[in-house]
Amino acid sequence: MDLLELRGQIDDIDAKIVELYEQRMEISRQVAEYKIGTGKKVFDRQRETEKLERVKALTHNEFNRHGIEELFEQIMSMSRKLQYQLLAEHGSLGKLPFIGVDELETQKARVVFQGAEGAYSQAAMMQYFGDRINSFHVDTFRDAMSAIDEGSADFAVLPIENSTAGIVSEIYDLLQEYENYIVAEQIIHIEHCLLAVPGTRMSDIRTVYSHPQSLMQSARFLQNHDWRQISMQNNAFAAKKVAEDGDRTQAAIAGEHAGRIYGLEVLQRGVNQSGTNSTRFIIVTNQKIFRKDARKVSICFEVPHESGSLYHMLSHFIYNNLNMTKIESRPIEGRNWEYRFFIDFEGNLSDSAVKNALRGLRDEARNMKILGNY
Repeated sequence: MDLLELRGQIDDIDAKIVELYEQRMEISRQVAEYKIGTGKKVFDRQRETEKLERVKALTHNEFNRHGIEELFEQIMSMSRKLQYQLLAEHGSLGKLPFIGVDELETQKARVVFQGAEGAYSQAAMMQYFGDRINSFHVDTFRDAMSAIDEGSADFAVLPIENSTAGIVSEIYDLLQEYENYIVAEQIIHIEHCLLAVPGTRMSDIRTVYSHPQSLMQSARFLQNHDWRQISMQNNAFAAKKVAEDGDRTQAAIAGEHAGRIYGLEVLQRGVNQSGTNSTRFIIVTNQKIFRKDARKVSICFEVPHESGSLYHMLSHFIYNNLNMTKIESRPIEGRNWEYRFFIDFEGNLSDSAVKNALRGLRDEARNMKILGNY
């Protein structure tokens, strides 16, 4: 046979495969209608495992055995997604436990941020909430989460990602641990300044204080000076120390906002080498609410420690035409080499496509949690 004949035979077989696939999906549609009437769950892991073993046993070599397993995993996955879609159309998916609101109640809100007066978190808070709020600060991110969890604050402002330093991993872990939810975000431009007691000259400085990341981000500037570098818990704490000590041999790298609060002079602006350095802050509350015009959903989930398990979870976004904008992983405590995945995607909790994807993920992933819609 020549190549054209072989390709013709493949085309004939493919046409039959398409015809059989459509027949199978029509039966899946009827199965969905049965499940709508009986309330039976779409995903039956035991039946699918048994089905895969049966079809693999029909093959004649190991290569085909693996290929048939992969093929039927996809076919059954598409069948489930069709069933989820039909359940959504019939209103049988149930309501998500989140309430849509027109606006967040921010006037006179109690807001907590981590750090000291003058921290970038405070600057983000002021940009988002304005000055008609009651605010206070705490030492740690956990303290901030606890404050809204126990009701002493209505909102918390927390940094979750920096454009040069990456994610704040502790925030991801706390979002999974606490029953608190993201309702908004605020991005601020980060410009580190060299701050000192008024009247200080560059030649006076012997020691500079700042957060380790800020020292790293300012490495190009600092390498031109023979100064001792001391890490601090927070840039604002560094500015506070320099102001309280009143020592002209000391300087802090922090935001201009911190300099104004502690009465320090800006000796040089933009000492961090990246002119595009920005930090994304999230606004968190203990209420399951979302703005009706929200366009980003954040979730987390775990997957079985098996080949292809993450791929099958992500296929729910593809099938429902949802644009995934971010994925991060964090190790699961007490379970070596297993990970929890954090995903951001575009959408609103009231969208049918979002409901469809979330229902599929909830049935098939482990410990899926909606972190917020904002």
